[in-house]
Amino acid sequence: MIQVDQALSIIAENSCKMPIRKIKVTKSLGFILAEAIYSPMDMPPFRQSAMDGYAFTHSELQQFNVVSTSQAGDFSNKKIKQDQAIRIFTGAYVPDNLDTVVMQEHTTVKNKTVEITKMPARFANVRNKGEQIKENELVLENNTVITPAAIGFLACLGITEITVYAKPKVAIVVTGNELVKVGKKLPEGKIYESNSIMLESALQGIGIKKTEIFRVKDNLKATKRVLKSCLSTFDVVLVSGGISVGDYDFVKEALLSNGVEELFYKINQKPGKPLFFGKKDKTIVFALPGNPASTLTSFYIYVYPALKINMGFEVIHLPKIKRKINTQFENTSGKTLFLKGLYDDKKVTILESQSSAMLNTFAVANALIYLPYDVVNIEKDQEVMVVPLN
Repeated sequence: MIQVDQALSIIAENSCKMPIRKIKVTKSLGFILAEAIYSPMDMPPFRQSAMDGYAFTHSELQQFNVVSTSQAGDFSNKKIKQDQAIRIFTGAYVPDNLDTVVMQEHTTVKNKTVEITKMPARFANVRNKGEQIKENELVLENNTVITPAAIGFLACLGITEITVYAKPKVAIVVTGNELVKVGKKLPEGKIYESNSIMLESALQGIGIKKTEIFRVKDNLKATKRVLKSCLSTFDVVLVSGGISVGDYDFVKEALLSNGVEELFYKINQKPGKPLFFGKKDKTIVFALPGNPASTLTSFYIYVYPALKINMGFEVIHLPKIKRKINTQFENTSGKTLFLKGLYDDKKVTILESQSSAMLNTFAVANALIYLPYDVVNIEKDQEVMVVPLN
């Protein structure tokens, strides 16, 4: 049995980035850039008006004859005389020999003559060519997360495809004779299966949508068969249940018989002690405890960073913050504890119902409180490590 830090190190050492691929910019939200992007053009590609108003050549004159109109999308580079101006709108082309735009609120207009009542500085309200970015300048660095703003920026530069790290395909394998699919009638002695739905939602929360759920009875032959198929098809396999030492826990045996290398089994923690991590070729495997709170805790602490590495992220762990604990606590277990809690900007509270079989507390918690195995006495108002979940 190993400690939490050892487990995290082994996971990081054995997880790797997915292959790179080209995708459409419109489908790239949440992906990580695998190559830097440079601008194919100046932006803006021409001198633009930043205001609705009048474009003119700055001088001592305050009255101008309005000789034409420039709307966004129009183009005319006709020479405008010193005593002339054009009506212009935001985003419209500014002819080469005009250098200033006065906003319409600072003018009075009569017939075809405009008088400037508040003279702007020379070059005011004109966006220069390449003001935002110039051709061949860096747009986005390698390893940048693609956000809606990044997509908009790339689109305005005419970029339609980018190179990113692929996202992993994840199999969720749920074991247990007692489990019934949600929506079906619940016979006596059975419970509804929720771990697959919970894990699939957690995966979607970090942008992984290529998932498939497999359900298998507590049977060695069936477990071997399902895992063999998953190991050859998916990048990550998450198994829920069947990894402890009971008479009907066949997952570890089935994984080893399918050629999975055991990298660790069991962590000195609560909840989630019987956690298995292994690898076959490039596929990584997490066999998670079947109790729901143990499953979700293990996902946040161990599966999450592995998936972040897969997707190309440089920051792979959930953030950690410090808060003062609301009550005295004694950890006599000799294990690292992950307790469901509620935190605010000053303190954190340990919630009731910490059982690994219960999700009621987890459903309202906004953090996990991390208490190391070698710290026994926690005093009220002592600072503790907190892992926010929102």
